[in-house]
Amino acid sequence: MKASKVRLFVKPFCGWCHEAKDWLEERSIPYEELNVITNGAARKEMLALSGQTLAPVIEVDGEILADFDTAQLAKFWKKFE
Repeated sequence: MKASKVRLFVKPFCGWCHEAKDWLEERSIPYEELNVITNGAARKEMLALSGQTLAPVIEVDGEILADFDTAQLAKFWKKFE
C-alpha cells in the first residue's frame, strides 16, 4: 500500500515537528505542511483528528499518528510501503 496523501500538522518551534519534516524529506515523501499556530482551521482539524493539541500530527490516507517521534513515525510508515 503506497501513501497517496500525507498531511503534517506542525508548530513552528517544535523540535519533533522539524524532525518529522526532515524524516519525510530525507525519504522524498511529498507532504502538505499545516501550521497550527497561524492557521486556526488547521488547528481545529488537528484537534478533531487526533483529540489533542500536541504536535506533530500526521495524517496518511486517513490514518492518524499523533504526538510522535521519528522512531514511532518509521514504525507507522511501514504499513504504507
